[in-house]
Amino acid sequence: MNQDQLKQAVARAAVEYIKPKLEANSIVGVGTGSTANYFIDFLAEIKGLFDGTVASSDASAERLRQHGIPVYDLNTIDNMVVYVDGADESNPRLHLIKGGGAALTREKIVAAVADEFVCIADESKWVDCLGAFPLPVEVIPMARSQVARELVKLGGDPVYRQGVTTDNGNIILDVHNLRIEDPVAMEMAINQIVGVVTNGLFASRPADVLLLARASGVDTLHKPLPIGD
Repeated sequence: MNQDQLKQAVARAAVEYIKPKLEANSIVGVGTGSTANYFIDFLAEIKGLFDGTVASSDASAERLRQHGIPVYDLNTIDNMVVYVDGADESNPRLHLIKGGGAALTREKIVAAVADEFVCIADESKWVDCLGAFPLPVEVIPMARSQVARELVKLGGDPVYRQGVTTDNGNIILDVHNLRIEDPVAMEMAINQIVGVVTNGLFASRPADVLLLARASGVDTLHKPLPIGD
């Protein structure tokens, strides 16, 4: 199977995974990116089983509407049964790097609201240590140079993503050459830099479940219990 076929397989598996959780009043959170796009297309086949969705980007919202799936503003809903989204990297603790599509801030907000966060990815995204994929950081435009200097102090090599403006009107710095051995600490440290909106580490709130597509099939991996539990 090529990578595109793996993405389709895991997107299909995600629909089957969430189907038993859905009720007539359920809201489904939907992420952004190529794998999420396949999920949207397959989700349309069961759109009669749930009420509607919340999207993490304008692009995903438009794709959902094209399928006739209602899209709600997050402020108008009080419960979200599940959020399904892709990732750029995942480690065995289901800490993620996200933001290749520049939707990281809205993705992080939607993930925080959902009862369950289901990540869908192909086997190329599985790593022992995060950081080979450049870490996206959403930044207030006037703070770009200041934030870049602070990211260098943390050991990274920030590169301005030319020509990209987020749905929130901000810019992206992609931080290369980070070996992120403590994702929770790194996430918190970067978010403390004045001018940073958020960064693409999903470690304080990792995925609850990772559906990982391999040539042999789709594996279901669960977030490890905290040490001592």
